[in-house]
Amino acid sequence: MKKKRMAAAALLAACFLTGCKAGPQSADSMDHKEISEELVWESSMELRYATEFQVDTYEGGYELLTIVQDGRYLVVPEGKEAPADLSEDIVVLKQPIEHIYLVASAVMDMFVSLDALDQVGFSGLKADSWYIDGAREAMEQGEILYAGNYSAPDYEQIVSKGCGLAVENTMIYHTPEVKEQLEKLNVPVLVDYSSYESNPLGRTEWVRLYGILVGKEEEAKKAFEEEVRAFEAIEQEEKTGSTVAFFYISTNGEVNVRRSSEYLPKMIGMAGGSYVFDHLGDGEDTASSNVTMQMEEFYTAAKDADYIIYNSTTTEELTSMEDLLEKSGLLEKFQAVQEGRVYCTTKNLYQSSMELGTIISDMHKMLTGEDDMTYLYRLE
Repeated sequence: MKKKRMAAAALLAACFLTGCKAGPQSADSMDHKEISEELVWESSMELRYATEFQVDTYEGGYELLTIVQDGRYLVVPEGKEAPADLSEDIVVLKQPIEHIYLVASAVMDMFVSLDALDQVGFSGLKADSWYIDGAREAMEQGEILYAGNYSAPDYEQIVSKGCGLAVENTMIYHTPEVKEQLEKLNVPVLVDYSSYESNPLGRTEWVRLYGILVGKEEEAKKAFEEEVRAFEAIEQEEKTGSTVAFFYISTNGEVNVRRSSEYLPKMIGMAGGSYVFDHLGDGEDTASSNVTMQMEEFYTAAKDADYIIYNSTTTEELTSMEDLLEKSGLLEKFQAVQEGRVYCTTKNLYQSSMELGTIISDMHKMLTGEDDMTYLYRLE
C-alpha cells in the first residue's frame, strides 16, 4: 500500500512540474488494473494476435487473466493467499492447479506442447476421440480419466479427485445449469474463447494464457513463437492467385463448407490462395461456422477451383480418388479432379491448435507444388 501511494505521489509531482495531463494509459492503469489495495500492478502482457484475452501481472507473481467475453481470474502463486478485498466477480485460482477437467478439445494440444498433461485429470472426450497422441495415450494408461462431456459431467468423480479447474468451450452456455453446478461444488469454470479470435494465430496465442495456469510461461511463449516463425517463413511470398474449395460431403449427400469469416478460409488466404466462397455468410448473425448446400449449388461455385481440399476431420479419411468420386458423380467434372489437384486433411487437423502456423505452411506447399506436408496429403 505504501508503495502505491509513493508511486502515485511521484506521478502527481512529475505532472505538476511538467504540466503533463493524464492520458488514456494512466487513466487505464488507475482503473481496472487496480483490483486490490494489497496488489501493485507491474505490467500487461504484449500480445501479437490474440484480442479475446488480456493478462496483467502484479508484484509477488500474481496474474490477472481477463477473458473479454467471459470474466476475470486471479492466479495466485503457490504458498500465497488471495487478497481479501477482491471484487466478487474475480475467480481465484490457486497454484498448483491440478486435476483439470478439460472439455475444450482445442486446448489439449496446448497442454501437450507445454508438457503439462500431468495437470489434466479429466477429459470431456473418450480416448478413441482424441487424435493427439499424447492425450490418447494418457487416457489409455489411466492417467487422464473420462468424466463425461460438457452437458453431462460426472460430478462425483470430478469432485472426489479435487478438480482445480474446468476448462470448457462455449457450448457450456447451452447448458448453463452445468456451469452453475460445477461452481456450487467449488470447481472454478474457465470458458475458452480462442475460437472467437479473428486471426488464426490468435487462437494459437492462447497457449500463453494456459502457460500461466500451469506455471510454464516461458515454455508457452517459445511454443507460440515457433508457430509464428512457420507462418512468417511464407508471409512475404507473393500470392499464388489459385482458388481453393474446402468441404466435406455428409451421409445424406449435402455439401458442408466453411463461412468465409471462419479461420480455415482465412488460413487459405494467409497461405497465398483464394477461398472460392469468399463472401459466404457475410453479414449473417450466426454462431455457426458452417454452411450446408446441395451438390448442384456447390458444383456451380467450385467446379473451376484450382484446388479442392476434402475435410476428413468429421468423416473418414479418404485413401484414394475413387473414395472421393464415390461420394458424388459430379465431382469427376471438377477442374481440380481432372488435373489431379485434390487433397485431403488428416483427422487431427482441428485438434492441432498449436500447429496453425504449420497448417498454413502446408497449404502454401500445396499451392506451390511442394511435398512433405504434415496435415494435408494428395489423393491419387
